[in-house]
Amino acid sequence: MNFNVNFKGSYSILFVDLEPGEIIIGEPGAMVTMSGDLEIETSTGGVFKALKRAFLGGEHIFLNKYKAKNKSRISFAPKLPGDIDIIDLNGTVYLQSTSFLASEEGINLDTKFTGFKSFFSGEGFFLLKLSGYGKLAISSFGAIFSLELKEDEKITIDTGHVVAFDESVNYSVRTFGGFKSTIFGGEGLVVDFIGPGKIYIQTRNYPEYIKWIKSLSPKDTGSR
Repeated sequence: MNFNVNFKGSYSILFVDLEPGEIIIGEPGAMVTMSGDLEIETSTGGVFKALKRAFLGGEHIFLNKYKAKNKSRISFAPKLPGDIDIIDLNGTVYLQSTSFLASEEGINLDTKFTGFKSFFSGEGFFLLKLSGYGKLAISSFGAIFSLELKEDEKITIDTGHVVAFDESVNYSVRTFGGFKSTIFGGEGLVVDFIGPGKIYIQTRNYPEYIKWIKSLSPKDTGSR
C-alpha cells in the first residue's frame, strides 16, 4: 500500500494505491475518487467504540472499509481546508477528533476522555486513540508541522492548535491565565506537554474560526 499527498498546503488530497487484497479505512464523506475494483463495507468497528467516537470524539459512528480486488487507487480529502500528514504508526498516538482521515486496517480506533476539567470548560478536549501498526493519514486546519520534544522538555499549546501527539508525551489541560485572560483575553484551554515524543500542530484554530464566523452573522434583535 502506498500513500501520497498531493497539493500540500491549504487544499491537500491523499492518494492511496492498493494491491489486490489490501484494505484502507476512511472517514465517511472523505472519499474523492476511486479507480480499479474496490469493495466497500461500512461498519462500526464495534458498537461500544463507535458510540464513544460519536458522543465523545465527535466522529461518525460508522467507518468505511475499502478492499481492493485488483490494483486500485482511491483518494481522500478532509472537510476543512488544510494539510495532510502521514504517520508510520508503531504503537499509540492521540489525535484530535476532527483530524482522522484514513488508515491501514491494522490500526485500532478508540476514544479517550481527558477529564471533567476540559468537559465543563466549554471547550472540550476529547481525543481519538489510535493504536497498532501501519500508515495513518491525519489532517489539519491550515498547515501542519511537528515538534520533537526531548526528555522533560516542555511546551504549552492552545487546544485549538493540537492535531496529534505520541503516547510517550505527558500532558495536562488547564485554563490559560486567570479569570480575565479566559473571559476577556480570548483565551480558553491550553495543554502543557512534556517530552519525550512528537507533537503535531496546526497553524489555524478551528473553534476560534467558528466563533469568528458566528460573530459575522446578523443578530436577531427581536424588533419588527
